[in-house]
Amino acid sequence: MPDETDLFTVERSAWERWFVDAAELCVRAADSQGLAIFFQTDTKGGGRWLDKAALVREGAVRAGARCVFHWIALGDERAPRSRAGYSHVLGYSVEATLDLAAPMRDVIAPGDSTWTRGMSVTACRAACEAIVALTPTRTVIDPFCGHGTALAVANALGLDAIGVEYARRRAKRARSLTVSLDP
Repeated sequence: MPDETDLFTVERSAWERWFVDAAELCVRAADSQGLAIFFQTDTKGGGRWLDKAALVREGAVRAGARCVFHWIALGDERAPRSRAGYSHVLGYSVEATLDLAAPMRDVIAPGDSTWTRGMSVTACRAACEAIVALTPTRTVIDPFCGHGTALAVANALGLDAIGVEYARRRAKRARSLTVSLDP
């Protein structure tokens, strides 16, 4: 979801309220057997650390969902110092559960990314593979799709994908992005 810097006219406290409300709406919009997956990188500013995983959790709990997984995706060395060197990959659902007997990653290695603030192909693949393994869902909807990496990975894995992006340049890039996945 957008950082506070993406919404230039909003002060931090208002942005945090918007963020929690948006997380809640995303979880409520997902099928109860599906997953609402969030890729969030903590930011540093105003002398404090902004824990976006906690904000996502607040919205998800309000929506009646439980955490199915919480992975750490290691970051790109090009990331600005105002951002954490890792990102949270969070999966919430009302009904879907994790098979604890199956091997599952907790940390996702760095991978290729189209931009420093976007999900790596490796993280997108992990998220899309979780959708296939844990839910009956076969359509990915990304309401803040950025450059479209999640959409391209979903398509490469045989899933349908729909993205929404406010920034015209990012939307144009998302429409044309394709990825090739190694087996």
